[in-house]
Amino acid sequence: MYQAGQALAELSRLAEVSARQAVEETRRARTLGALAVEMERGARQYEVVQQDSLLEIFTERLEEFGELLEQQRRLLADSPDVDALEGQLDELAQLPELSAEEYSEALVQFTAFSDHVEGMRQETNVRIDQRLDAIRARAHDVQKRLWWQSGALVSASLLLMLLFTRLIIRPVRQLERRILGIGSGYQDTNTARRVQGPAELVALGERLDWLTARLDELEAQKQQFLRHMSHELKTPLASVREGSALLSDGVAGEMTARQREVLELIDASGAELQRLIEQLLDYNLLQHSRSAAIARLDMATVVREVLAKHRLGLQSKDMRVEVFSGPLNWCADHQATTRVLDNLISNAVAYGEDGGELLIRARAHHDRLEVEVANSGEPIAEQDRPHLFEAFYQGQARRKGALKGSGIGLSVAADCARLQNGRLDLVEDPHWAVCFRLTLPVAMVQEEQKQMSAETGSNARDLTI
Repeated sequence: MYQAGQALAELSRLAEVSARQAVEETRRARTLGALAVEMERGARQYEVVQQDSLLEIFTERLEEFGELLEQQRRLLADSPDVDALEGQLDELAQLPELSAEEYSEALVQFTAFSDHVEGMRQETNVRIDQRLDAIRARAHDVQKRLWWQSGALVSASLLLMLLFTRLIIRPVRQLERRILGIGSGYQDTNTARRVQGPAELVALGERLDWLTARLDELEAQKQQFLRHMSHELKTPLASVREGSALLSDGVAGEMTARQREVLELIDASGAELQRLIEQLLDYNLLQHSRSAAIARLDMATVVREVLAKHRLGLQSKDMRVEVFSGPLNWCADHQATTRVLDNLISNAVAYGEDGGELLIRARAHHDRLEVEVANSGEPIAEQDRPHLFEAFYQGQARRKGALKGSGIGLSVAADCARLQNGRLDLVEDPHWAVCFRLTLPVAMVQEEQKQMSAETGSNARDLTI
């Protein structure tokens, strides 16, 4: 921009000077032409009238012409017309000293004088045009140079923009990956590297490092709290259940019906509390990403085992149960699958209607097994559905009875499904108020995988039920 301004200022100055000089030189050439005409007229009038005043006027015009011709020579230094005019001026200056006859013969010089004046005027115009052409060429060169400079500047600017964009985007992406790693709980070694870039982004990366370390500390404290709290709760609970068992066996003597009812309430509450503690332990275990122990199971047998644990609850609510018939073999983790079914059936008993129905059905496909647990009663509220599988979330519906839930049952069930590369979903069913679907993919036990790998030397093929 500075060079462009300087070039434009120089061109403006040259154009102004050239225009002023062109006007002056054109005016001088025109004045010389007019003086030449006046000189010729005055000389010819003197030839006729013979008045001395006419000679004086001729002499004045001759001197003025000489002065202007001297100025014009600066423009036309090597002009032959100017040289000829200077020689003729010396000859015309001698006219007043000539006799009448010689005077008349000398007037013939004005013809050549006028021709040289016209030649000088034309040459002046040519010199002015040449000067304008030079200025025009200079302006074209300046324009071309400015275009090249502008192109180079734009190219350099784009390169710098790309460079600084990369310098800024790279640490921003590192910070983004770091934040995603913090949110997902997975820290990559490449993500944990120090952010390189502007000082502000480097400082932000250091703050994220501090936040990551702080979150790790809080996570460790949470896991330790869950472990200690579960253990501390199980110790007095064991004493409570042991005491209730002794009382139930009549060690302290016979009890009345009212006392036995209270004892049964205490024993049921202890069992429910033990189940909640086990859920906490399961949640703590799943947070440490326990690997699945895949084995071949009869899903019908697993379902019957879980239903046996809830027999009293189902009887107390007078719920009718419909279960699919077996056998239905599938490869899955026994403990994780049992936890899923146990939580689903427990929720159906806790939230289902009295005298309602409970349905457990299963469908085996070539690539997956679907087990659905459905119950009648009140549907789950729409605002609660997106948060059902979040830990410690409790919706608008409340468990029926004196005992309240912990809000981690469905979270543990979903984690147990994910542990087997499956999923747990709440699905719509026109005949049932609530319907959960457990989907388990095809899996193989380790012995079968080793045997097939040894026989074929390839990956284990899918097991079709």
